[in-house]
Order: sequence, then C-alpha cells, then structure tokens
Amino acid sequence: MIGLSAGRADRVVAVGAHCDDIAIGAGGTLLTLCRARPGVRVDALVLSGGGGEREQEERAALAAFCPDADLRLTVLKLPDGRMPAHWEEAKAAVEELRERTEPDLVLAPRTDDAHQDHRGLAKLMTTAFRDHLVLRYEIVKWDGDLGRPSAYQPLTPEVAEEKVRLLQEHYPSQRHRPWYDREAFLGLARIRGIECHARYAEAFDVAKLTLNLGG
Repeated sequence: MIGLSAGRADRVVAVGAHCDDIAIGAGGTLLTLCRARPGVRVDALVLSGGGGEREQEERAALAAFCPDADLRLTVLKLPDGRMPAHWEEAKAAVEELRERTEPDLVLAPRTDDAHQDHRGLAKLMTTAFRDHLVLRYEIVKWDGDLGRPSAYQPLTPEVAEEKVRLLQEHYPSQRHRPWYDREAFLGLARIRGIECHARYAEAFDVAKLTLNLGG
C-alpha cells in the first residue's frame, strides 16, 4: 500500500442522492479533513428529501460532520427512487453546482452502485467534474454491490466511533432499518482498514488520477 497526498484541499464538493448518503459514505473523511483544514469550503448537494424531516436531519448532520467549515448545503425535492425519471432536474442541479465552485476534491457515489439514484448521480458527476479528483464512496446495502476500492482514507478509532455516533444521533428516521447500526458501519470500516494497514478506513473508487511526479 503506497501513501500519496492529494495536496491541500481547501474546497470540497460532496453530493448524495439521499439525505445520509454523504455521511454514510464519507462522514469520517469529512471529519478528518475539516478538522485538519479549519475554514475549508464544503459545497454539498442532496437530490431528495428537501422540505421535511429528512432535510432537517441532513442539515444538522452535515454541520456536525463538517466542524468549522464553510458549509453550503442544498437539498432538493426529487422523489426517492425516481431519479432516472427526473434526469433533467438532477443534471441542472449538478451543472449549477459546478458553475459556482472549483473544488480540489469531489466526494460522490460510485458509478457501479446498484441503487439507480446513486448510479445516476455518479454518472452526472463524471461529465460535470472532468478535471477534478473525484473519490467515489461506497454504501453498504442488501444488494451486495461492494467492489474492490482503489483509494483509502484511514480513520483514527476516535473518528470512526464519532462517525457512528453522529449517524445514530442525527438520522433518527433511519434507525428502524436492519442495516443501520453500529456493527455494519464499524465492520465495513474495519475491513477497509485492514486493506490499507490501518485500524479503520473509508474506501473509494478513483476513475482517473493525473500524477505530477516531477513537480
């Protein structure tokens, strides 16, 4: 396992199809990054859940996952599970996001995620953010679609535990789900940690990476 620095990330874009996607897939990474870079700008876009309890949960959660950050969150009202039928609205939202930010890092779903909303958003991101470092996060679910990631962000035990605590604290609407528990979140983080010689980690796919070995 080779460790490479992605450079200073002062501007971050994080997108999710649903409220809690960003926190589940990259919450530990956001905690780690925002604590290391006070004042980092985080532009977050969520396609569904706007105008109700889910949006309230998301705003409180991302504020906690992005301490001391300049957080700018937009939550839309696209219907859950119907993103392919609302492609133009989703595309317009992603393009508007692209127009107002030039990020150093993008956090997005995987293009081969089994959920159609996740997968559709991921494909939009590949066209809107062509020349950026895009880390594609994973979300464990019954589909069994976890792959072989190519990038890892190690998490300290304290950050891994805090991620789980914040997920449980800020998304009460999801606690009834059989997969939404401490064992699932820490278990995956432990496996990804083993794969990168750390205790815990979050893992990502990287489609393209341009090196600057002589810089």
